[in-house]
Formats: sequence, C-alpha cells, structure tokens
Amino acid sequence: MQAMVLAGGKGTRLQPYTTVLPKPLMPVCNYPILEIIVRQLKRAGVEEIILAVGHLSHLVQAFFQNGERFGVNIRYSLEDQPLGTAGPIALAMDQLQDQFLVMNGDLLTTLNYAKMFEFHLSHGGAATLGLYQREVKIDFGVIESSDNGQLQNYIEKPTYRFTVSMGVNIFHKASLVDLIKPGQYLDIPDLMRALKAAGRQVYCYSESCLWLDIGRVDDYQQASAVFEASSRLFLPDLP
Repeated sequence: MQAMVLAGGKGTRLQPYTTVLPKPLMPVCNYPILEIIVRQLKRAGVEEIILAVGHLSHLVQAFFQNGERFGVNIRYSLEDQPLGTAGPIALAMDQLQDQFLVMNGDLLTTLNYAKMFEFHLSHGGAATLGLYQREVKIDFGVIESSDNGQLQNYIEKPTYRFTVSMGVNIFHKASLVDLIKPGQYLDIPDLMRALKAAGRQVYCYSESCLWLDIGRVDDYQQASAVFEASSRLFLPDLP
C-alpha cells in the first residue's frame, strides 16, 4: 500500500501556533499529529508514504527524514506554490502506484485504513471517499419564519447531523491522468465532481470510528484531550 499525506498547508486557522511550526508537526500530547498518522499508516500495511510539503517544509523533512525510524519509506513532493488538496497528486504522478491513498495531514482518527483500501479494491471504482457522521451543535435559538415575517418554528440550541468528508480518499491512478495537470490548482471536491462528470464511479466508505479535523484552535484542543484520554485507541502499540 502507498499513501500521500497532504502536509503543505499554512494552517492559518491555527495561528499563531503555525507561524513557527507547520500544522502537521503540532503536538497532540507527546506526538506530532503527522507522526500519529505515519504510525497508523504503517500499522495498516502502508509501505511508502509521499509527504506533499510546502510551508516550513524543511522542518517536516528534518523530523521524518527517510522514514526509516518509523519503518516506512518516506519521500517528499515539494509545492513551490499552493496547489489545493488534489493538485499535489499531479505533481507526484510519476511516483504513485496504481492504487493509492490521499489524506489530510491534520486529522485524528481511528479509521481502519486497510479495510477502506480493501473496500476500494473490491468495488473497482475510480475513487473511494471516506465519510463521517458529524454532529454540529448550535448554541443559539434557531428561528424559522414565513415570507411575511410570521414565526413558523423556534428551535432552541439544536443539534444537526451531516455526512462529511473525512479528508481520506483512495484513487485509481489511471482514472485521473486526463483530469489533472502538473502545476494546476485543484481541490479534492472538484476532482470528485470531475470524475462523476466523466462517468467514472466514485464510492463512499464509512465505518464506526472516531474522527477529528484539527483545523481550528478548539478542534486542536479537543483532539489533544481525546488522545490523552484514549491514546491506545489511536496507537495500540504504544509502550
């Protein structure tokens, strides 16, 4: 198995922390979030990881080097300018295997990557999209009114549930070659829509797991608390 981890973002929502430290190296308890991901991928059977780096890339490279101490082969794909979440795929196309995983480098999850990969291979699609049921709590009274201004409904601090992308995807390389170009800015949602428009099958995968997107300060703080309380759920091989 092979994985590409997107680790080149500036992490503007986590400033000022990310002014001097790239977001993937932000510590969750005693481990940088990207180290947790690398260790999880290794345990899932991934043998090679391509880190798509940009902002403060020298710090990421200095920490992970060639991946030997983590038991995986790590290579790097350097973005001279931001390319979005799918653009780095084209930049590293000559390094990618026929089937490969692409994921964000700033998430904390117990997702079983091996099972998702098996699902992708068994369905034979162009891509597989990891999904999660996310609850969003609104701390205000939500008002529904008619066009003439009359009250229709008053919902106090509701909780809404949405199916969201986990930022974990698996692709069939041959299905992408005519849709992406080196140096072109492209995001994963646009690539998924392009695949659908081209008549190629995109499957969705979900399982019961934990998932946190460490994109904002409050998410980062929650992830740190969850990992501290249940670290072995994420890294069962911890001493």
